[in-house]
Amino acid sequence: MGRLTTHVLDAALGCPGSAIKVELYRVEGEQLTLINRVLTNHDGRCDAPVLQGDDYISGVYQLQFHAGDYYRARGVELPEPAFLDVVVLRFGINAEQEHYHVPLLISPYSYSTYRGS
Repeated sequence: MGRLTTHVLDAALGCPGSAIKVELYRVEGEQLTLINRVLTNHDGRCDAPVLQGDDYISGVYQLQFHAGDYYRARGVELPEPAFLDVVVLRFGINAEQEHYHVPLLISPYSYSTYRGS
């Protein structure tokens, strides 16, 4: 059965990105449909896949990571507006592939991602 997972690492503070709100949307044209909303755990991971089962179909998806809220909660002083408030990653899934892992490495002024395993 296919699944989509993610995790967040905080490059600025050198730790997992815990308690970060992550939202998953399905993208159809200009329309976004919310599929799931989760918080990362103490290890920066989600306790379950963010997408699996009958909802795991081919298409374009968007993960939104609320990085600004995360840094503000940790007392990091951010400019207003924050340079990175919500990090948006848009990507495609081919449901014939069993597992997509989309990690995020963040700091208040940069991020990177890749297709993990």
